[in-house]
Amino acid sequence: MSTLFKCAAKTILIVLIGGFIGATLARFAPGYGVTEEELDSRLSGESLRALRQSQQLHGNLMSFYIGYWGKLLRGDLGFSTVMREPVRQLIAERFPETIKSVGFGVALGWAVGLGFAILSITARSGAVDFATSMVATIALCTPAAVLALLCVFAQAPGRLVIAVIVFPKVFQYARNLLMRSAALPHVVAATARGLHKARIFLWHILPVAAPQLLAVAGITVSIAFTAAIPVEALCDMPGIGQLAWKAAQGRDLELLIVLTMMVATITLLANTAADLLGKAATHG
Repeated sequence: MSTLFKCAAKTILIVLIGGFIGATLARFAPGYGVTEEELDSRLSGESLRALRQSQQLHGNLMSFYIGYWGKLLRGDLGFSTVMREPVRQLIAERFPETIKSVGFGVALGWAVGLGFAILSITARSGAVDFATSMVATIALCTPAAVLALLCVFAQAPGRLVIAVIVFPKVFQYARNLLMRSAALPHVVAATARGLHKARIFLWHILPVAAPQLLAVAGITVSIAFTAAIPVEALCDMPGIGQLAWKAAQGRDLELLIVLTMMVATITLLANTAADLLGKAATHG
């Protein structure tokens, strides 16, 4: 119980600090307080003064942050000055799209990564091992932005990029675990007795590596969610990532705070789940 309380307290503290840092970076970023509307030559002097006054409401960052947390405690997430909509509505509309992208990317990334790892172990071929490792290395070394642009040029679904980013992480970890399990004495003895490869893998190798593979699942969720931000922005996908990009461009403080806290919360929960599963697997 004390462990869960400590994890919850740590998560809340980091989320609060993350939200404050996000607001601070946006507030002191170059161009804050200047909007494209001010460039409209049709605006009168009074209209310009009204626009600048509305931007000055966020001039004192500390008072703004305290006031915003007061609203947040009442269930009010604020209003987006860039999108001209309540933040709660924007999150409700766009979060399901990101969940679908992350779910698809994690599922496909695990299927390909684990499949390549199994092929590399069971084939016992230097050529197969080299080919699978080379594909994973190329995917690992290619920036997410480059992969997203390639998807745009190929007119392929942007969700594939998230799978390509997850796949090499899964492959490397799964391959190392399966190789370690395959080197155990009882597995070597079973191989020497001439048992079928599939039987050895399913009954002697996979059960040993399965708990640790389950532990890394939380980390891949965190990786996929982080990758969704640049992917959605570049592939024009109406999710949280695209929303974060627009909020950063427009220095939209209230929207940025909520998005920063969301990303921090999901990352922390995924990593905490991975740690707990890893400890359970170790003690088990």
